[in-house]
Amino acid sequence: MKLIVGLGNPGRVYASNRHNIGFICLNYFAKSQGIKFDQKRGLARIGTGEVAGNKVVVAKPQTYVNLSGQPVSRLIRKFNININDLLVIHDDLDLPLGKTRISQGSGAGGHKGVESIIQELGSQDFTRIRVGIGRPDKAEVSEAEIIAYVLSNFTPEQKQAIAQAIPRVSETILCLLTEGLTPAMNKYN
Repeated sequence: MKLIVGLGNPGRVYASNRHNIGFICLNYFAKSQGIKFDQKRGLARIGTGEVAGNKVVVAKPQTYVNLSGQPVSRLIRKFNININDLLVIHDDLDLPLGKTRISQGSGAGGHKGVESIIQELGSQDFTRIRVGIGRPDKAEVSEAEIIAYVLSNFTPEQKQAIAQAIPRVSETILCLLTEGLTPAMNKYN
């Protein structure tokens, strides 16, 4: 069984924020696969189904992003998921807007949600799809400005780049499920 987690903050006020790109991408993937988020388990909204011959659990933690480790670790235990079968989708300030990258076993890179997952699991040996949200257009940016940036919505121009990234993330997930990590990295990185 595979656990696919999108990171984001719960609630309508955050729905279109840059920080919620994990939720946005996972919603698209789940809908394309006919999976509904119709259950609440382990502090997350989840759905289950079969994709390309793999049983999957899709999950959107209902804690805030920075506390994502709690629901992820609960779901890992609940469904007896191997850490190698965990895929996390999240925003990345250090990638250009709309770019995606697959990584496995890497550090948090300053992302507090990923840091929380690593801390709760005691391991960073899981796969991630990072979605670039770019950085504010300033040479020096304070922590408060970064927080304001990730918690703000995409501009109309940025939405165009993100609209192309969302289906690409879905294709990447399918490739990971059907072909594995190395072929997916060769194809989508």
